[in-house]
Amino acid sequence: MNVGKISTAMVTPFDEQEEVDYGAVTKLVNYLISNGSDSLVIAGTTGESPTLSTEEKITLFEHVVKIVNGRVPVIAGTGSNNTKASIELTKRAEQTGVDAVMLVTPYYSKPSQEGMYLHFKKIAESTHLPVMLYNIPGRSAAGLNPETIVRLSRIENITAVKEASGDLDAIAYIIENTPEYFHLYSGDDTLTLPIMSIGGTGVVSVASHILGNEMQDMAQSFANGHPQYAAKRHRELLPTMKSFTVAPSPAPIKAALELQGVISADVRLPMIRLNEEEMNVLRSTLHPTTTFFVS
Repeated sequence: MNVGKISTAMVTPFDEQEEVDYGAVTKLVNYLISNGSDSLVIAGTTGESPTLSTEEKITLFEHVVKIVNGRVPVIAGTGSNNTKASIELTKRAEQTGVDAVMLVTPYYSKPSQEGMYLHFKKIAESTHLPVMLYNIPGRSAAGLNPETIVRLSRIENITAVKEASGDLDAIAYIIENTPEYFHLYSGDDTLTLPIMSIGGTGVVSVASHILGNEMQDMAQSFANGHPQYAAKRHRELLPTMKSFTVAPSPAPIKAALELQGVISADVRLPMIRLNEEEMNVLRSTLHPTTTFFVS
């Protein structure tokens, strides 16, 4: 499953009453497609999936699929720490017309490697859709070992992984030992170019909400044989990328989108808006050459 080089893990817009704002969803989808996103991940961690109900997720998938209208692939976040519930959501997501699903490592319960293998295997076997694994030890308290990812890559419709372990040695091992059709995406914006340099495909990005065109320029330049220019772009973008981690995601990127007049910065508890000190960090590092589209 190749969903391009820059896949955006899309935030979920809310209104002041913390309800999903579908008008803002439409605006955001069009904005992202016009500004460098090759594909969209819906209701992932950045989309505040833990606070979305199942019905909200299904309605969100349906709405995004309709607005996208085939322009880019749509990937539904359907993973959780409940295998049965993940299977049920994956089956319902498939009926909405999404192009693929993303499954996060089971959080909190800290299953064994064999338990996680069987968890992903059973979900993958329940759907005809391509599956992207999502390995994020920092948020799930459990990480997939490289050997387990390689083992899972042998399941026919598990065709990609979003890797947010930050371990370049492990990432190189995964790339070396998985089939050619299996794609590895960075789960960290700041590691996009380093991971591409050892054979990764691209990034499932948060920063691309604001830096989509710039990140696309960096990735395409590297792919087209201009590594020095790509490295320069990487260094230029690092301060802005890092500013989006000034507080837990997705509050910073939503604040940046609000500063640009795209959507509201409203989040659902337990997430909260940035304080003034955090906002000052964000304002001081927004990239001066960023181009924006607002409709």
